[in-house]
Amino acid sequence: MTIHYGTPKQDMHTVNSNGHSTNKLKMKLEEKRPLLDNESQSDSTDVTTEDTILDLSKPINNAGSTKIPEYNPILNRDLEHPTSNFDTMIHLLKGNVGTGILAMPDAFRNSGWVIGIFGTLIMGAICTHCMHMLVGCAHELCRRTQLPFLSFAEVAELAFETGTETTKKFARVSKSVVNLFLCITQIGFCCVYFVFVAANLHDIVKHYFVDINVHWYLLILLFPMIFINWLKNLKYLTPVSLFAAILTVSGLIVTFFYMLQDLPKVNTINAVSTWAQLPLFFGTAIYAFEGIGVILPLENNMKTPQDFGGWTGVLNTGMVIVACLYTAVGFFGYLKYGDMAKLGSITLYLPPEEILAQSVRLMMAVAIFLSYCLQFYVPFNVIWPSIREKLPTEKSRYYGEYVSRTILVIITFSLAMAIPNIGSVISLVGAFSSSALAIIFPPLIEIITFYPNKLGKNNWILWKDIFIMLFGFVGFMFGSYVSILNILYPEE
Repeated sequence: MTIHYGTPKQDMHTVNSNGHSTNKLKMKLEEKRPLLDNESQSDSTDVTTEDTILDLSKPINNAGSTKIPEYNPILNRDLEHPTSNFDTMIHLLKGNVGTGILAMPDAFRNSGWVIGIFGTLIMGAICTHCMHMLVGCAHELCRRTQLPFLSFAEVAELAFETGTETTKKFARVSKSVVNLFLCITQIGFCCVYFVFVAANLHDIVKHYFVDINVHWYLLILLFPMIFINWLKNLKYLTPVSLFAAILTVSGLIVTFFYMLQDLPKVNTINAVSTWAQLPLFFGTAIYAFEGIGVILPLENNMKTPQDFGGWTGVLNTGMVIVACLYTAVGFFGYLKYGDMAKLGSITLYLPPEEILAQSVRLMMAVAIFLSYCLQFYVPFNVIWPSIREKLPTEKSRYYGEYVSRTILVIITFSLAMAIPNIGSVISLVGAFSSSALAIIFPPLIEIITFYPNKLGKNNWILWKDIFIMLFGFVGFMFGSYVSILNILYPEE
């Protein structure tokens, strides 16, 4: 089934009221499948061949445009493996609570405890608001185009495509840019996950047995990483994700047990750090809220997606839990370990001579290992469709998908081998790519989607979105610059 944007007589081109010809993009149905329901990506799909024709030749949001009959995308989703609210909450928590939370003491060291507390909570509120923006724009664009669901990149593309004549020119570019940053961000996460697991296993084996170079642990992890990422449907990984969540919670409880013992007074740590270190705090904190890439896939695959939003919905509930955990780990970790908290993971500060502390390292290593799959899904599903369409037969697609998954895991492994410092790379990934995805693109998409008539009284939504974008852009520039310097010239 192919969906053409245009009138029946104008398959790929339409002419607007000003006489300008506008190219219409062609979207295949397989690109519309929810990311978490990937079972059929390697095989053909039984669908009708009837074409759906939509007229997007005019800016839909402009005054005087023709209204499309009300369409509810939530009621038009036909999912083979929908997830429950509980499944979605587990995936949401695992998509956000990863290596970033363990690096929060380092973030507080770079900001001071006062700025750290308020900055983390404010950052969490902004990121959550931007997630709501993205979901809201996706629903609006689904109603306009009568499609049941969209990916992040497709939301950006259709926002520009259904906007003004000026924005139409940038529709394809916007999709490519979002996909590029999604791949950079998620591959960066995967690299950090590789290094985190290897570093913690290295410390355990070093204490009890023998000191082996951490690169050997990376090599040992490569093969199980490849095998676990051969699973094509995350629905089957829900028990694994739940097990990883239990390990993470257990590890954090034991970590708090150590952090809260013999705490020094608050005046022994900095309330406010230097201006030069604040960009590193921004990068680490924005990295910690790492779930923007999985928000739409999770919402798209829910059995009851209407429960995702709202004040007490799955998204707000999950992000409140995440923000509170980040703040607590950051504050108490910095208070306990002070300026020593610069290794990129709080598990590396725990006393090595105690079995309980070593068990935390092992639990968190296993949890992060199992979480690699969720982060891996995003870049793979961006890259795979372009590879799939070049493979002519069903058999070549079947084996091609396994080969592609294997190669992508090997790429993340190779990049992980070159990472000199977990904390610095976390800050760089957060400042460069996470900031763009989490707090620059969503407000931009909202402006384009609802311009010019639906931006609130006195355009307050416009000014709010511009402020968020400026905040993200400043963090993007300074955070990336300082993080690169910190990688090239690490602290002694």
